Amino acid sequence: MNAWVHDQWLLEWPNVWAAQEWIVPACAIGVVLFALILWAYSSIQAPLIIKLVCAATKTLAVLLLAALLVEPMRSETKPVPGANLFVVLADTSQSLLVVDPGESDTRADQLKKQLDRAAPWQVRLGQDFDVRRYEFAEQLSPVTDFQEYAAEGRGSTMISALDSIAERFANRPIAGIMLLTDGNATDTTESTIDWSKYPPIFPIQVGADQPATDIQVRRVAASQTNFEASPVTVTADIAAMGYPGEAIAVELLDQAGDLLETQTVTPAKDEQSFTARFQISPDKRGVLFYQVRAYPQSQPDVFEKPDASSEATLLNNSRTVMVNRGQGPYKVLYVSGRPNWEFKFLNRSLAEDDEVELHGLIRIAKKEPRFQFREKDSSANRIFTNTDDEAKEQVEQYDEPVLLRVGKLEPGELSGGFPKSADELFPYHAIILDDLEADFFTQQQKSLIQQFVSLRGGGLLMLGGGESFAEGGYLRTPVGEMLPVYLNGVSPRVGAGEFSMALTREGQLEPWVRVRTTLEQEQQRLASMPGLRVLNEVGALKPGASELLSVVSATGENRPALVTQRFGKGRTAAFLAGDLWRWKLHRSSHENEDFERTWRQTVRWLIADVPQRVRVETIAKKDDPMHPLEVAVQVNDESYQPLDNAEVEIEIATPADETLKLKGEPKDAVSGQYASNYVSRTDGVYRATVIAKNPDGSEIDRVETGWVSDPAAEEFASLRPNVDLLQTIANESGGELIQLDDLTAFVSTLSDREIPIAEPMVRSVWHTWGVFLLAIGLLSIEWGLRRWKGLA
Repeated sequence: MNAWVHDQWLLEWPNVWAAQEWIVPACAIGVVLFALILWAYSSIQAPLIIKLVCAATKTLAVLLLAALLVEPMRSETKPVPGANLFVVLADTSQSLLVVDPGESDTRADQLKKQLDRAAPWQVRLGQDFDVRRYEFAEQLSPVTDFQEYAAEGRGSTMISALDSIAERFANRPIAGIMLLTDGNATDTTESTIDWSKYPPIFPIQVGADQPATDIQVRRVAASQTNFEASPVTVTADIAAMGYPGEAIAVELLDQAGDLLETQTVTPAKDEQSFTARFQISPDKRGVLFYQVRAYPQSQPDVFEKPDASSEATLLNNSRTVMVNRGQGPYKVLYVSGRPNWEFKFLNRSLAEDDEVELHGLIRIAKKEPRFQFREKDSSANRIFTNTDDEAKEQVEQYDEPVLLRVGKLEPGELSGGFPKSADELFPYHAIILDDLEADFFTQQQKSLIQQFVSLRGGGLLMLGGGESFAEGGYLRTPVGEMLPVYLNGVSPRVGAGEFSMALTREGQLEPWVRVRTTLEQEQQRLASMPGLRVLNEVGALKPGASELLSVVSATGENRPALVTQRFGKGRTAAFLAGDLWRWKLHRSSHENEDFERTWRQTVRWLIADVPQRVRVETIAKKDDPMHPLEVAVQVNDESYQPLDNAEVEIEIATPADETLKLKGEPKDAVSGQYASNYVSRTDGVYRATVIAKNPDGSEIDRVETGWVSDPAAEEFASLRPNVDLLQTIANESGGELIQLDDLTAFVSTLSDREIPIAEPMVRSVWHTWGVFLLAIGLLSIEWGLRRWKGLA
């Protein structure tokens, strides 16, 4: 056959005989030699097992040598030097600053030693491939070598880095990607990734897969309540590894770094998680920041002397949380049918709350019938009588109720009585109706109150009294439709007497209903209160309503006292007792503030979720590798309908005391919504002021917000390498998971793997040192056995 056919045949059949014309002679020689060996050992006097072993080893050696006559050849492929790309991708995120158990160097230090360009694996890799080197943390960066390697990145966008590499070399011959990382990516998503579409990925695991000694503040959250004793609760989830039975100190610090409170917890087990809760009452309004940090109580100076710490890292020992206390002041409109004790005590209670403004309309005289009386003696001098116009004006004045305006009112505010339009009513956040009949309002005003709750999202509280609820004629009115109780089917109360108040099961779960810290203390307080005598009778509770307080008569009869429910965007409440003021008059001491706290907490609940004209929300975009923060703004007009063509400006104060200005752009073509994205480049706290303006340039409102940039929270969410993710990537992409210490051995096997561009290489088996040593070894074994047994 010609040379080309011969070469193709060798490529298609990796193990072939080059000298096929010697096949028959080689077989004949082998048979003859095998027969001579059998004849020779059959005539020797020796144990059968020795003769069989000697004959077998010598026969194998002879057959191996006979086979060499036909020139056995082996066809292989090897990478064409420099024709294939191979990417080395190194993680530079700060999560590699962890010290594994039993090690003195960080993971980053260990990796940097392996990344030396003179390392054997790098030299061998450069001989066969066109090596491209990259580093990644928040973003992908090409490098000439890794001499300046430093684990200082604020994130680990591993998935995005692999996407960029695969896309960049999509049409190039790439043999594989060497991924040196701990696998703790900060850009993972819930969506499934098809790794089979990627080049072969060979993750190099950096770090030991075993628990490290560490204390970690995993999560910090702040919740604002209407419970006056602790309006803000800071909750921290903490995990301690390697500290069983040792006291852990957890501290809460304010934004100035001053210590507010310290708690001590002793984990009973290793790798145990626990929760620390701090209850605080901020003395400032606006955007506030609090820090929670944890450390071994035996090392109080661990943050000042980090080198003396026994932990794997101190970068996850603290976290900061934001509390926004800047949405006030809230305006509450109180409307009463007569002067009473309730308003007096309510006004005193809210006077101490700088977040609430109480505006009152108190009727001190009802409207009079429209009659005009004339004197019998019509001959009286008309100089001393009213003119027709004056008489008409006087009649109209007598036809209106006399209202007393109370509170810090703007000039002209409520001068016309209860608001008659949304522009007048919607600036308020809540309405309290006290002992006022339904006929006080026009039909338009009743519908306006319903829109105030359902559309504007305001709160409505109706207090008990002789002209409230069914007694006030609210049945089948827009206001009555919102109440959480039915006003029809009212059964009269049997007998009279005093009632005592009690918490229901649902009321026990609402902190704003209580004024004492524990349930037992609250039940004792209610039991000691003077009895109530005024209670409005209502029908059943509406679906979705919650009964929080009930009254119990002397005969044991239960009736609802405080009922709440959601209505549209707002909430409504019915307080059916009409003489709660008795508790204030019969207080045990002047220092007792329970009554004032009750009112303050009730009003705070009423206004807690009422939206403002300008609402701001910060949304972290986890799917974006840069992790931008979206400042989303909702702008409404005076009627709380979405406002288009508004002008939104965002002023951001960075941790470096720099001020940046952004412009809010319309978001997703949604009416009234605006947004702007910002990437936090510096760790720390950020404050932002959102300024919304009408299309004519007049300012609507300024709203403060803030956020915390803490990439270490995600970087150190787990100190163990994410072996499961790395193994999945390797298996599905056609690669292999390699340990850091096995780099040199791994690189030496790359030429034996499937490579995009390879050249054939045909080698003679006889030229392989293993075959030669095998033949010599077999003959040596046979000779040695004969000499050992003294055989000829």
